[in-house]
Amino acid sequence: MNTCKTTPKIKTTIKDYILREKISENPLSTVWRANNLNYPDTPDVVLKKINLLMLTPKLKSSLDCEINFLSTVNHPNIIRLLDFFQVEGCFYLVFEFCNRGDLATYICRCGRVQEQIAREFMCQLGAGLNILRSYQIVHRDLKPENILLSSSDSGLVLKIADFGLSRFLNSGDYAETVCGSPLYMAPEMLGFQRYDYKVDMWSIGAIFFELLNGYPPFYGRTNVQLLKNIKTSIGLPFLQLVLQKIHPDCFDMCSRLLCVNPADRLSFEEFYRHCFFMQTNERL
Repeated sequence: MNTCKTTPKIKTTIKDYILREKISENPLSTVWRANNLNYPDTPDVVLKKINLLMLTPKLKSSLDCEINFLSTVNHPNIIRLLDFFQVEGCFYLVFEFCNRGDLATYICRCGRVQEQIAREFMCQLGAGLNILRSYQIVHRDLKPENILLSSSDSGLVLKIADFGLSRFLNSGDYAETVCGSPLYMAPEMLGFQRYDYKVDMWSIGAIFFELLNGYPPFYGRTNVQLLKNIKTSIGLPFLQLVLQKIHPDCFDMCSRLLCVNPADRLSFEEFYRHCFFMQTNERL
């Protein structure tokens, strides 16, 4: 009788972590779902490997900003950095694992959401942004894919994640690097103009619009076409059904976040105190 021996599957380990499942990969980084080798009964974590040789000086500066910021912050609406270390020319970041995916997947699955849910989500994002502002951090890549979701007894918890393009920006200073995702990128950045933290306010407005309508506010086959469409658009392309249901304060906040001129765009303080957050459920 022939017998076959099965070769045990070798588990890949990095320092104290067992790599279980590859989540994503690009030329700069690879992301895995992992477990702590020393504490196997603890929740899963996310391990992100960054090839330091592939980083430009600006990306290295953003990585330093990310580590310095996240290593000092513990807030429910900011992704939590649990550990970081360097091995053989690569840097590893270990984050909490968010069991409900990201906001992009949520919108794709659920479509547009009711005003009250959008309010709850924006309130959480505002709380996270408040932490960024207190540290003078500009995220520069806020989009649904970078908003992670975890479940709690009270519902979904939104967490701002992926600070790989973030940077410190003192009050009154400006940045010039074009970075981020075009559909959520402020027009001043698309137009190669200098900018400040209000690029994040535009991105929040684009996310808000998408929550209410199920699609981003502006499209374009190229960045040039996208910028042209933003500047020539007469009003925001809300669904008529949505406009009939939402409170005027909801429309006001979304419209003022998506002002092309950053001087007219809501500041963080105006956004955080906007009366939309005081509305009740009476129209939902």
